[in-house]
Amino acid sequence: MLANSAETLPPGHFLIEPYLYDVHSTHTDGFGSRAYVLYGLVENLTVGLIPIVGYNKADDGRSSSRIGWGDIELQAQYRLTEFHEGSWFPTIAIQLQEALPNGRYDRLGDRPGDGFGSGVYATTLAVNSQTYFWLANGRILRMRFNVSKTFPGSASVQGVSVYGTGEGFRGHVRPGNSLFVDASWEYSLTRRWVLALDATYTHNSNTHVDGQDVMYQVGALPLPDIQLDSGSSEAFGLAPAVEYSWTPNLGVLFGTRVILGNRSTVATVTPAIAVNWVF
Repeated sequence: MLANSAETLPPGHFLIEPYLYDVHSTHTDGFGSRAYVLYGLVENLTVGLIPIVGYNKADDGRSSSRIGWGDIELQAQYRLTEFHEGSWFPTIAIQLQEALPNGRYDRLGDRPGDGFGSGVYATTLAVNSQTYFWLANGRILRMRFNVSKTFPGSASVQGVSVYGTGEGFRGHVRPGNSLFVDASWEYSLTRRWVLALDATYTHNSNTHVDGQDVMYQVGALPLPDIQLDSGSSEAFGLAPAVEYSWTPNLGVLFGTRVILGNRSTVATVTPAIAVNWVF
């Protein structure tokens, strides 16, 4: 459900895989769609983009005013090695991804739910791997293990933003780097039915915001400085799923991601459905 494949598409072939999901927490629902549009450019190299849209529903009434665009991600993956039956060596690929700050993130006014972007360019480097095991009952178990690191840039921020700033704020934000580790297993029940499970770990470094409140009412200068730090956080998650394939090129996935809450992370439950089509 979550782990990217280490395989690449044959040259001239497309993969279309839209996800629909609801990130549900105690007081909010983040409805969204994330669509993978990938193309086999040459042998061992796949490129593509991932458009994202969303709508936030909040119990306090500050929901999104409309469906909005999130940041758009560009992606390229190059396969270094390929698994062969009888070999212990897995398929390994390196992946480069760039997030373009397309979504709204500041100047949100009284609609903080309209914030779907980050405002910064972010580069992600990943190593993806997968291998296969033939079990005693004749079934196949596929395992993926992926590690990625994201390096965001910085951005100016004005007013109400996704970073918790108020209406009079003027300043800058520098999101922290993040690490994501995903191990997944897929067990083939039949030629059409597959059970899947992802186990994930995420570590986010401190996000720092600094600026001034230009709506300071006292009238004295200089304007008061504002410093906001999120602190680092980490989260563990599980994502069981069921996959069904009508043909080798067309299938559907039903799953749920569960992020375990802790003192630095909000617990969420995210049901999702996706269609996978290769042509």
